[in-house]
Amino acid sequence: MDLTPTLSRFDDFYKDRSQTPPWVIGEPQPAIVGLHRAGQITGRVLDVGCGTGEHTLLLAAAGYDVVGVDGAPTAVEQARRNARDRGVDARFEVADALTLGAATYDTIIDSALFHIFDDSDRARYVQSLYAATRPGSVVHVLALSDTGRGLGPEVSESTLRDAFADGWDIEALDTTTYRGVVTPVHTETLGLPVGTVVDEPAWLARVRRV
Repeated sequence: MDLTPTLSRFDDFYKDRSQTPPWVIGEPQPAIVGLHRAGQITGRVLDVGCGTGEHTLLLAAAGYDVVGVDGAPTAVEQARRNARDRGVDARFEVADALTLGAATYDTIIDSALFHIFDDSDRARYVQSLYAATRPGSVVHVLALSDTGRGLGPEVSESTLRDAFADGWDIEALDTTTYRGVVTPVHTETLGLPVGTVVDEPAWLARVRRV
């Protein structure tokens, strides 16, 4: 990323009723569902950059001790509304991912947050993750790959490895897909009509704090 989008810009995405943001797909990302089914999510869980709450709702319904946080208040309002509508007892809070605070977690899920940060904020974000974990805690990062077609910001393998070079052990860095929805911004780049669901190349990293 050249410049990290502001939190107010993200909040505006959620306020705009004329179109749904490309990352709001009305279901959890298949890659995160896979982590859940494989038993890779344990202990106290943070869903950072939770958006409208699909992953928090998935895990809360399955009995996990999980909280979803997002810097966009409108996203958190929608997530809480989704929880009420589905009858799921889930917790959501407004929080800046760059300053996660004193609480610590055993597992952190990052679905399409890491890749939005510019170089400076990426370092601050990883420091924030470090502060929100303890030795042995795991962060799962799902980020759009630089081999994709431009659905959103993309990162390279080296960017991920460099970001978690100090104080972390990258136990796995696999290729996978990220599901999104084509918006008017993407129609020319992707050559697909608005509303098309696409699965774009992505990275799935499992990073353990040492």
